[in-house]
Amino acid sequence: MSQVNVESRPATAPAAVQTEPVLQVKNVSKIVPTGDIQLTILDNVSLEINQGQSIAIIGPSGAGKSTLLGLMAGLDTPTSGSISLGSHEITAMDEEGRARVRAELVGFVFQTFQLLSSLTALENVALPLELSGHKGAAAKAKEYLEQVGLGARLSHYPKQLSGGEQQRVAIARAFACEPKILFADEPTGNLDQTTGGAVSDLLFDLNDKNGTTLILVTHEQRLAERCSRIVTIDDGRIVD
Repeated sequence: MSQVNVESRPATAPAAVQTEPVLQVKNVSKIVPTGDIQLTILDNVSLEINQGQSIAIIGPSGAGKSTLLGLMAGLDTPTSGSISLGSHEITAMDEEGRARVRAELVGFVFQTFQLLSSLTALENVALPLELSGHKGAAAKAKEYLEQVGLGARLSHYPKQLSGGEQQRVAIARAFACEPKILFADEPTGNLDQTTGGAVSDLLFDLNDKNGTTLILVTHEQRLAERCSRIVTIDDGRIVD
């Protein structure tokens, strides 16, 4: 079995790191048909992540990084193998069950921000809180937008915000739900270097404050090196 490539670095949130795994991936493969050919995207991947760790998944384009992220988050199902989030084996659940686990444990930050254009910054952050039945959703959304430096932009719509501001709204939305695990797929990929650096600082600052497990896919080596572990994928396998 391929081994995880781990580079030891100072932990982002030392006090939050615990010994028990919050995510377990066991012998996971993802194979999809493409005409007469079976395309193997992931090949027998195993990985264990503890609460409070920060993990960077790196590798060349097409290596399977985003596919693995989606499987770990319960957005897709593997062809074989098992994945557990906390005490939940999500590969044994239907979509409704996986959705409940995602709502309970998971937050997302995407490269393309995924904001609703018809909602203000405040409404975008408050919406998932409202859907989960959180009392005082607007007040909590305002609190997190202030933490990301957007207290003066609460009533602005996405088209009125810069790319960096939109990503900050997306980060506030993710952390406001206080997830145990935050998945980030190329969170600085659509930003210039200066703005991307500021967004990275914010992502790790909030992660440190909340003790959240951070799992991110990135092509940026400097961003990866800020994590406590680096996992390298090539051709669907975790490599040394």
